Amino acid sequence: MNYISPKEEMLKVKRWPKDTIAAGRGHTVALKSDGKVMAVGNNKLGQCDVGSWRDIMVIAAGTNHTIGLKSDGTVVAVGWNDYGQCNVSDWRDIVAVAAGCAHTVGLKLDGTVVAVGDNTYGQCDVGSWRNIRLPGK
Repeated sequence: MNYISPKEEMLKVKRWPKDTIAAGRGHTVALKSDGKVMAVGNNKLGQCDVGSWRDIMVIAAGTNHTIGLKSDGTVVAVGWNDYGQCNVSDWRDIVAVAAGCAHTVGLKLDGTVVAVGDNTYGQCDVGSWRNIRLPGK
């Protein structure tokens, strides 16, 4: 029998990186253990065009855009960019990323935060944030 108990399954999942999968409005993205990324679903705006990505450590998905944090601290993005939420090519020293509906946020190694995209509600007003750290760091 190929049954895995809930306890065994929970232990297996705890070993996975936190951001192994991500979901947008109509697309799903997965980070493979070799640093490559797979995507399925609606690709009308290019949000699934991740086939050439390599050395990715973390992924995030917005409504119609996909973000990848590379092992060298740079960030890549594809998909809908009407608000500039994919304009991350100049980001450096990033240690974490997140994607909202139409904005993208990055945590830098020095504890500062950067954000691009729709700022209708002030969601990108993070320029003054300092000393933000990843849990356990």
